[in-house]
Amino acid sequence: MTVRSLPSFRPLSLAVAAAVLALPPFGPAAAAPSVHTIVIDKMKFGPAPARLHVGDTIIWINRDMFRHSATARDKSFNIELAPQTSGKVVLRRAGTIAFYCIYHPGMTGSLSVSN
Repeated sequence: MTVRSLPSFRPLSLAVAAAVLALPPFGPAAAAPSVHTIVIDKMKFGPAPARLHVGDTIIWINRDMFRHSATARDKSFNIELAPQTSGKVVLRRAGTIAFYCIYHPGMTGSLSVSN
């Protein structure tokens, strides 16, 4: 039986192979979408969450005794919220999105969404 020896690897070859294996397959991984909450209470929207990204979900919770909406001025979403109910919106675009309540136009806020 013939015994063959394996070729020796050079240290540089090992370093290159390790570097290639350490790279992500298709660039950096995108962050997983997050879920955020905005509570409506006492005739006002709670604070808008920080660090919103396209693909994130906002859960709107109406803890008030009145009907409200969360309506984007750019018409990208319109959630009707009866008292003591909730609804959700998935953010589809980056930028600043101003919103208000169609029943109480003095109730306003804005979302800052990045890619």
